Amino acid sequence: MGTVYVTQEDAFIAKVDERLNVKFDKKTILDVPLIKVDGLVVMGRSSISAAAIAELIKNKIPLTFLTINGKYIARLEPEMSKNIFLRNAQWKAAGESIQAIHAAKGFVRGKLKNYRNSLLKTQRNYPDIDTSKGISKIETSLISLEKATTIDSIRGCEGAGSAAYFGCFDDFIRVDNFSFNHRNRRPPIDPVNSLLSLGYSLLRHDIQGALNIVGFDPYLGYLHTERYGRPSLALDLMEEFRPLVVDSLVLGAINRKIFKPSDFETEPVSHAVSLTKEKLHDFLKLYQQRKLDKITHPVLGIKKTYQEIFEIQARLLGKYLMGEIDKYPPLVMK
Repeated sequence: MGTVYVTQEDAFIAKVDERLNVKFDKKTILDVPLIKVDGLVVMGRSSISAAAIAELIKNKIPLTFLTINGKYIARLEPEMSKNIFLRNAQWKAAGESIQAIHAAKGFVRGKLKNYRNSLLKTQRNYPDIDTSKGISKIETSLISLEKATTIDSIRGCEGAGSAAYFGCFDDFIRVDNFSFNHRNRRPPIDPVNSLLSLGYSLLRHDIQGALNIVGFDPYLGYLHTERYGRPSLALDLMEEFRPLVVDSLVLGAINRKIFKPSDFETEPVSHAVSLTKEKLHDFLKLYQQRKLDKITHPVLGIKKTYQEIFEIQARLLGKYLMGEIDKYPPLVMK
């Protein structure tokens, strides 16, 4: 089954024998063997028993709490892996070290190359769309990236390339009633940004889980600055996956008319836009399916799901920091 998402407000999550049981209004709405659960995400206001929490920890199943529209709240996870040697290498590389700069460049290079390839694909599929300016700006950012010598300059290349990509994003939308002007968040105030933010929150949960499996401290990153409670390394490793997993999913769902404007609601005070409860379930199913899509890993040459590749990339990063390989190869798909 993979990750279980609980979206029913005021639900109660319990352990019954060796199963995860979710009830609402005294009726069972979900009952699944714990052996099939890789992660639990609670969206909105629900309760969970101490026995269920203990069982999740025992089985090394991470528990993440999000708001109903996907904003991260907190995470509970098992004891950190015993791989102290990996974490020692991770901490030694912190700051402006050669390894930190190399890793940060890798994350951004992967993201920007996947952005560029998305624009090239769109140009081929829709000759009426001109993405040449966006492609040119991203290629300029990639050239600048190779010359960058500080983390701040790498962040500047990432920002410029992302701006070029999202400057073309509205052209990707091929249906009426949806549009994209610019990336906004905290909170997202239009349907497209709402879907992107929700997808990125789910991706963060999965990437952080992969980092924990490998033995990293997810809160010490290289590209993203340190901040209390921020899993910076998870945000770092997410970069190359954003266009491949989330952006493509959102655009495909919109263009296939899975969602329509009436499927969204606006919070009156913050103006945050989010999917209705019914349509949230549809998005979660699409995301779960996307994680199980198999692709050929460009470096290893083997077919794996995105879920498996999250961990593969984490392990490749670990091998680089431990000196077992010379370079960190970001995931870049044509």
